[in-house]
Amino acid sequence: MPSIAYFGPRGTFSEQAALVHAAPTDSLVPMDTVPRALAAVRAGDADLACVPVENSVEGAVSATMDALAVDDPLVAVAEVVLPVRFSVLVRPGVSAEDVRTVASHPHALAQVQGWLARHLPAATQTAATSTAGAAVGVGDGTWDAAITAPVAANHYPLDVLATDVADVDGAMTRFLVLRRPGALPERTGFDRTSLVMIASAERTGVLAELLTELALRGINLSRIESRPQKGRLGRYRFYLDFDGHVAEQRVGDALAALHRRCEHVRFLGSYPKAERASSASAAALGNSDQDYTQANRWVTAVRNGETG
Repeated sequence: MPSIAYFGPRGTFSEQAALVHAAPTDSLVPMDTVPRALAAVRAGDADLACVPVENSVEGAVSATMDALAVDDPLVAVAEVVLPVRFSVLVRPGVSAEDVRTVASHPHALAQVQGWLARHLPAATQTAATSTAGAAVGVGDGTWDAAITAPVAANHYPLDVLATDVADVDGAMTRFLVLRRPGALPERTGFDRTSLVMIASAERTGVLAELLTELALRGINLSRIESRPQKGRLGRYRFYLDFDGHVAEQRVGDALAALHRRCEHVRFLGSYPKAERASSASAAALGNSDQDYTQANRWVTAVRNGETG
């Protein structure tokens, strides 16, 4: 029975994302940090990990990015995108007028500042390790209210003071489902490839040159982030998401070019997009597998002394 480690405790958005991906027979294992969820997979204590990677309001989840760049490689095999709507949980009998402290993960608090200002203006805000950790704190009396994922109401003996809470309509969080390297998901035509790279030189235009390797092959870059390498000021890792699957010749060719030109490239996976209806990763004109095959045949013919 496959097991999925997720950023817990029970009742987080990561649990909701894991449930979206999981089969009925899969077991879900909460871990108290993102690095520990990934470490469980690296150690063979879990088959998969489900962790947040970016939020449409607060941006990248740095704990996930940093943990994916070091230690044994892991590869993404799927992504899950969830709408971000929160519930506010309190102990039974507590009303809005009674709330003096409210807690949640910093990303969650940042997404409900308007609602808190309108409905709980006198409450002091406190950061918790996770949205579900805030619910645990409310249960034991540490705080009066918790901003949580809706699923938390199923796990903790708390009342729902409010639900469907969000300052930004349409806010989303993207999660990756990761495992140890092995057979990759099949190419679907609606795929995303992720990687992390370190440029081999510090000079003007080096990042632009690297990104040109994607543009020249008609590959759409959908996300780029930078994170410090930590050991040296001014040295960064660059995280890229782009359309396409490594099985495509254009994507494989681009990865090979980046590998030649970078100090380090770590492949983080090629996997189906969560939202496929309007996000096909079709190759631009001149960059399909057929185009590459015909061009390679022509070059081979020229090398053999034939005219093309």
